Amino acid sequence: MNYFQKFKAPISEIELPEKFTFPFYYKPHPLAKIATKEVQEYLENQTDFKHNFGLSEDNTTLPIGKMFGVLVVKNSKNEIGYLTAFSGKLADKSLPDKFVPPVFNMRSYGSFYIKGEEEITEMNHRLSFLEQNENYIHLKKSLQNITKNINDDLEKEKQKLKRYKKERKDRKKTGRSTLNESDFNLLNKKLIQESFNNQFYYKELEEYYKSKVAKKRKELAAFDDEIANIKKDRKEKSNYLQQTLFSKYAFLNHKKESRSLLDIFNNPAIKPPAGSGDCSAPKLLQHAFLNDLTPICMAEFWWGISPNSAIRKHKNFYPACQGRCKPILTHMLKGIKMDDNLLLKNLSENKELEIVYEDDVLLVVNKPSEFLSVPGKNVSDSVYTRIKKKYPKATGPLIVHRIDMSTSGIILLTKTKEANKILQNQFITRTIKKRYVALLNGDLTKDKGTIKLPLRLDLNDRPRQLVDFEYGKNAETNWEIIKKENGKTKVYFYPITGRTHQLRVHAAHKDGLNTPIVGDDLYGKKENRLHLHAEFIEFSHPKTNKIISFSVAPDF
Repeated sequence: MNYFQKFKAPISEIELPEKFTFPFYYKPHPLAKIATKEVQEYLENQTDFKHNFGLSEDNTTLPIGKMFGVLVVKNSKNEIGYLTAFSGKLADKSLPDKFVPPVFNMRSYGSFYIKGEEEITEMNHRLSFLEQNENYIHLKKSLQNITKNINDDLEKEKQKLKRYKKERKDRKKTGRSTLNESDFNLLNKKLIQESFNNQFYYKELEEYYKSKVAKKRKELAAFDDEIANIKKDRKEKSNYLQQTLFSKYAFLNHKKESRSLLDIFNNPAIKPPAGSGDCSAPKLLQHAFLNDLTPICMAEFWWGISPNSAIRKHKNFYPACQGRCKPILTHMLKGIKMDDNLLLKNLSENKELEIVYEDDVLLVVNKPSEFLSVPGKNVSDSVYTRIKKKYPKATGPLIVHRIDMSTSGIILLTKTKEANKILQNQFITRTIKKRYVALLNGDLTKDKGTIKLPLRLDLNDRPRQLVDFEYGKNAETNWEIIKKENGKTKVYFYPITGRTHQLRVHAAHKDGLNTPIVGDDLYGKKENRLHLHAEFIEFSHPKTNKIISFSVAPDF
């Protein structure tokens, strides 16, 4: 089937890019934007498949948004067109003609994966039957009740033993002072015998109860052993299916060199993340290389409701993910000239650090946007390195706290180890007051409020953060509106905690303000800069103990 689609809109006046899109940080080329618009128009009106994207009143199925991609290509006739794909699977499991096929269709009729899934499903049915068996449930409850009653009874007997021991001790003490030696010796022998009898009775009772419990456990064993064996077989079958599946996913590059998922991730101790190879970007490039189409540029966009954890906005462009796609695309794009990786560029090279305040122990600096607080993996220029160079005799760690590279505003630094320790303690105990200014890309319905959304790192797409109520760290932000103008809202943020990207996520997430900060290239739309600024700070001076504060207005 020919998945090459010609542009409906005129494109003859649009200049082709000299290099292919760097997929992990890009600004969509005009051709990719036009292709995206045409695909989105199709999605708004299509009847080829059924999938609840959360954009309608459909409450019968679970709404799930999805990533789509476009790849502008040139065919053997030098015609410019595009391919399109979606990540993962559609709800109805269909493969509409509009979209390129998966790299490996695990659900093709009679495939090993379908057979394996059927076997696992049968195991699940058997497990469910055993675990819901009335006799099994009755035996489990009976064992629980017996065990509880036994433990209660044994605890009572232990308390009796303690009481009997105390009574014997008292009788012995009284006998020593009131009886002659012969009668006292008789009493002592009697007490020893009583102690022996009590201990013997307790041990006999324990043995009786053990045999009673063992009998019940033996009745349960027939069920438990079969359940354990099925679970073991299911795990082995699942692992085998997964490893076989990984070997079936083979990806080409423009030289038609093929590598499987297992070869690409190349670490026996680490399995490829779930869904590897099913994202839109690998699908698009695979089809292009299979059919001798030359990649020109690409873009990926989100369609539908945002997930509960990650932040995805309807129709927004997004880069390829780091965890699943980066190793695959590194192979697939090998040898293709791409746009520069702007993430490796030193954007702070021509920027100056403004020193707002300085004394013998303290520095207050106004950090520009796109300027690292501390050296990064690829860029060493930072607030720390510049201050270290300017004050070579300063002791201690210098940096007291950090703000994101893209955020501008106030940073505290110290010249002495003692001052650093004092100020860090103020951050830990949350006695330092901070205020940020942000410009949001939309209108808010409330004037102020508090956001409580726990955060953790997205291990498959660093450095993005996820909202995770199970494993995330507590994150809390107070906010209030400053003003509304031209469809945008300026707000104050008062962070109670200091998690990575806290303000950015709390602004953009659907359960936060659901309105990204202007220029947020991770959680919103890229512009000239992230409109987030650390405007105000108040703290106790580490030497004088006086409360001091500083304020630096944003440039937006």
